[in-house]
Amino acid sequence: MTRVAIIGAGKGGTALIEILHKDSLVKVIGIADLNPDAPGMDLARRLKIPVTTDYRKLIREGTDLVIDVTGSKAVREALEKSAGQVEVIGGLSAKFMWQLIEERIKSKAMAEVLRDRYSFENIIGRSEKMQEIYRLIPKIAKTNSTVLIEGESGTGKELIAHSIHQFSPREEKAFIRVNCGALAEGLLESELFGHVKGAFTGAITHKLGRFELADGGTLFLDEIGDISPATQVKLLRVIQEGEFEKVGDSRRIKVDVRIIAATNKDLKKAVEMREFRQDLYYRLRVVPIHLPPLRERKDDIPLLVNHFIDRFDKEMGKKVTQVSPDAMEILMEYDYPGNIRELENIIEHVMVFCSGDTIRAEHLLKDIQPSRSDIVGRVIEREDPLRAMEQELILKVLKQTGWNYKKTAERLKLSRTTLWRKVKEYAMEKPTHVSL
Repeated sequence: MTRVAIIGAGKGGTALIEILHKDSLVKVIGIADLNPDAPGMDLARRLKIPVTTDYRKLIREGTDLVIDVTGSKAVREALEKSAGQVEVIGGLSAKFMWQLIEERIKSKAMAEVLRDRYSFENIIGRSEKMQEIYRLIPKIAKTNSTVLIEGESGTGKELIAHSIHQFSPREEKAFIRVNCGALAEGLLESELFGHVKGAFTGAITHKLGRFELADGGTLFLDEIGDISPATQVKLLRVIQEGEFEKVGDSRRIKVDVRIIAATNKDLKKAVEMREFRQDLYYRLRVVPIHLPPLRERKDDIPLLVNHFIDRFDKEMGKKVTQVSPDAMEILMEYDYPGNIRELENIIEHVMVFCSGDTIRAEHLLKDIQPSRSDIVGRVIEREDPLRAMEQELILKVLKQTGWNYKKTAERLKLSRTTLWRKVKEYAMEKPTHVSL
């Protein structure tokens, strides 16, 4: 075990204590600072680490390493005189170390942001299809099995992958994402496996691949259906044997990585067309998850709208609290070819132009609003178009009034008894959410 003393209890010293006291191979034997109330001194006391205002007391027999983060010339000169007694890191070395610590702090902060953005609680939906996925995630997370997430673009595949990682024993390790569809074949291979200096033109330094960066953690391979046959072979080998070779090198590197892949393509069809390896397909699809498009889970739209409004309220400093029945009707009827991502963008656009507390139909983009002829187009091909027209009209007005029977009956020039009878006849059901 390495016995370490730290001189300087400011920002740098505090960060060092937080990092080193968790390391089983390091024992922090003391910290010194002229200011007894420096933040690092307080932290050291709470962790039962000896503190002193005289750094010279730390330079003694049994100390393996002294780290000076004060930047003081006097301290540095005094430590240089003691160089024969104990190993000292200071000056430029300490500055470089502090830069590394700062990067680690920034990475930790970014990880917290990502955790909030991609947490399990942010998977919104009470539809049966989503409930089934909720029940699966904790079970899947406990294993090391590969997962294949299938679904259209914008359905939340990365959010599911993050949640699996978050619930897994690998949570404290890295979650590394690679968009396989965004890189050319040569670049993707280098990105995944790394390369050695001189491996190809432009390879002027050694590079760590994403597999090495994800060692001990999770590697998320997005758009896996876009990788070339050559890369498929190498990926299959990593999954089967847990090892790979860098581009331009023959040495094998072993890694412990949990792979989660995602695709918006029909991989089964790609296998049949011999565009994707069958053995790799089944290796990836040990645990399959299919995310339904938003048009198949429309009951979740009010919940998602509420979620995005809450988020953009905080980000934009707005106080939007509700959606008018007309606006919600438009949002419910639209089919969202871009799925949840498109709904998110729609709500963000609305929030920019909404100055009050209510989102109204006029705030919505014109291209998502149905034309007057849409209702005719929907019913004309049905078995009984006139009956279907009546049903659509009643449902439309019910939505506009927030399922207020009195107002709906007045607008349709019907008695409330007749309206109630027709609602029962057409088996219409009030949605669980009609407004926020």
